[in-house]
Amino acid sequence: MAAVGLSLLLGASSCASSHVGVSSDFDHSVNFRAYKTWGWYPQQMTDTEGGPAKGYESFFDKRMRTAVEAEMGRKGLTQVDKNPDIYVAYSAKVEDKQRVNYPYSPYGFGYGYYGYGRGMNTVSQYKEGTVIIDIVDAKRKELAWRGMGEAQIDNRTISEPEVYRIVGSVLGNYPPTDGRNSQANR
Repeated sequence: MAAVGLSLLLGASSCASSHVGVSSDFDHSVNFRAYKTWGWYPQQMTDTEGGPAKGYESFFDKRMRTAVEAEMGRKGLTQVDKNPDIYVAYSAKVEDKQRVNYPYSPYGFGYGYYGYGRGMNTVSQYKEGTVIIDIVDAKRKELAWRGMGEAQIDNRTISEPEVYRIVGSVLGNYPPTDGRNSQANR
């Protein structure tokens, strides 16, 4: 029974590490089909490794920029240095989190292998990476779209494969599909 419980726990934790929780919100009055060009927001915030503000790009900043540039290209948008239709900015953080694992039920009781029994709840520690990507209308200087992705990660920093996985998931929701914007995806 302990082996079954351990294999279920390990299986659940490996599935959790590949899942990216994504949410997004947007200005419903914006016609996203009108956007054809993009550029990096000129006042990009400092990343977790102290990137652009120190006059150099950190490994994380390079990973983020490469992943975003690839995804925006897949969306059919052209990156330009001057006068883009939209600006793109990002922020990221890594936090320590805890998860309570209930082997039988949230109350500690449940149907055991040999009958009713009491399970032991365990607490596991993990790291969660959060990436927020903002798309700002360059002419109006207003936020047009925001996407956020959260995923369990392996290290204190978000690795290259994890960056691509999270950025791809977040920008998978762009452009939004709402009313007239859904016609852009047809």
